[in-house]
Amino acid sequence: MRQFILACAGLLACCFCSIAGGATQATAAGSATKAAQARAAAIAWLGSEIVAYQRATWRWDHLMGRPLVETAGRRLTEMSVPDVQRAVKLWEQRAAAARRLAQKPPHLAAFLCIHHYEGSWTDGGGPYYGGLQMDLGFQRTYAPQLLRTKGTADHWTPLEQIWTAEKASRSRGFWPWPNTARFCGLI
Repeated sequence: MRQFILACAGLLACCFCSIAGGATQATAAGSATKAAQARAAAIAWLGSEIVAYQRATWRWDHLMGRPLVETAGRRLTEMSVPDVQRAVKLWEQRAAAARRLAQKPPHLAAFLCIHHYEGSWTDGGGPYYGGLQMDLGFQRTYAPQLLRTKGTADHWTPLEQIWTAEKASRSRGFWPWPNTARFCGLI
């Protein structure tokens, strides 16, 4: 009888170990699933941050007429969370640098002088619009996306109007404003 009890106790201990081991495996599998879900959520959130900073960077690049900064082409799902965090920081820095650069157009003083003799930044009395008095052909040529998304130049920010004029000045100089550019000593 004693042997029977000892054998049963051994069998119970063995069963208990398998049950506990199975429970441990189930707990480990559940933990792994939760960890994978947490990683996927973190990557998704960090990815949305990257997209926001990329859009900001590209918006400034486009406004200034510069080539858009390219992505590295890596898939976020294949990257570690720390790598994705570094990518967020990189794009945040790129967006800040593009914004700083956009705040200082090369001929800012010249265009502010021209503006002094032209209309208000919100002047909507066609055929010339905005603070640099741009006609529709000018707007279509040098800022088609702004014209399409925001309407005529009187709906643009002064910085957007100045960068549009800056793009034109690369090929035409200050000749689109012959009288006011003369007053400002630019031509």
